[in-house]
Amino acid sequence: MKVRFGPGGWVQWPDSEEFSIEFMRLLSAAQEGGSMISECFLAASRIDPNDGGDSWYREWIRMADLSNERANAAFTIGHVLTAQSNWLRAINYYQASAFGFDVPDPKQEHAFRNMRDCARRYIAHLTPAGEVVEIPWLEGHALEGYFLPAPAASRRSPVVVCMGDPGHRKEEYLFKVARYARERGISLLAVDLFGSDADAKFDEVIGRPDLELSVGCVMDYLTTRADIDEHRIAVLGDGAGSSFVARGVALDNRFAAVVCDGGIWDMHERAFLMNRLSRDGIGSGGFERGWLGRRFHCPVLVTVGGQAWLDSGVVTDLFERLKSHHPDISLKIFESSETAAAQGHCDNPTLANEFIFDWVADRLESISA
Repeated sequence: MKVRFGPGGWVQWPDSEEFSIEFMRLLSAAQEGGSMISECFLAASRIDPNDGGDSWYREWIRMADLSNERANAAFTIGHVLTAQSNWLRAINYYQASAFGFDVPDPKQEHAFRNMRDCARRYIAHLTPAGEVVEIPWLEGHALEGYFLPAPAASRRSPVVVCMGDPGHRKEEYLFKVARYARERGISLLAVDLFGSDADAKFDEVIGRPDLELSVGCVMDYLTTRADIDEHRIAVLGDGAGSSFVARGVALDNRFAAVVCDGGIWDMHERAFLMNRLSRDGIGSGGFERGWLGRRFHCPVLVTVGGQAWLDSGVVTDLFERLKSHHPDISLKIFESSETAAAQGHCDNPTLANEFIFDWVADRLESISA
């Protein structure tokens, strides 16, 4: 097994960038309870990234099944905490096993089905217990979420909504961010776009031009809950493909705070397109009429890694254009000198999450309950 250290950091398989990045994500999840470093390296020692993904699936599904079996055995004899820890790791390993599939496959479906089962068992035995919720959106395609109430809440609590890229699975938030919300007395709602029918219509949904409307539907649902303070609802849009979350927040004045890319990825693509059109003699006024014409109604935090896909200089330039229209917007760039600098902060999610949830808690606490 070849390992390389380069300018961007450590690479597990130099000839397989995608698997190496996913392996980094798996390793970094250890500090959040989503994996064990020794288990990750054991699985990696048996993986050949050049075999079309066969060994990748085999080793991670094996590790997932072992964690799931361990969890169920512990739960049977009353060791709930051990069961929960193993269910969390199983969630992550099942997700990882499905990573290498380019098209839907029965093996992938099996992994996701087991992942969802582990997630349901995990939240059912939290204190207080979490719940699986259904949120009306499109006809025949309701959103599904995991709602985790704030511990020991004696009154209506603030809540943070977590939504990622259109293909992002909500189960990841159970180990990735849930504890940061709960430790700060904030409830959490993790949502994805796959729906309660487990992917049946996802291919149709993903191509819709109005994905941002889903964000308003999530807010509509939260305002019906008696345990939520509807004036203290924040949202976390996770990933470069989550610009639809930023668009949704810009269309809805009910959110108290938002952490997202601020539409920067969309702005970058628009700027690139308008630059191409300008060279062809077509005006670029559409850029100003697009993102910069939408005004956020709440404080916004944008976090990016200094080694992420977009160059820091490009991000800073686009951010300044946003700030001229939206004054209450902040930018945090994590440089490689402090880690959390990779795309999605996958090299050190803890550092990014501490910063993000402190910022969210401060904004929500400043609003009278």
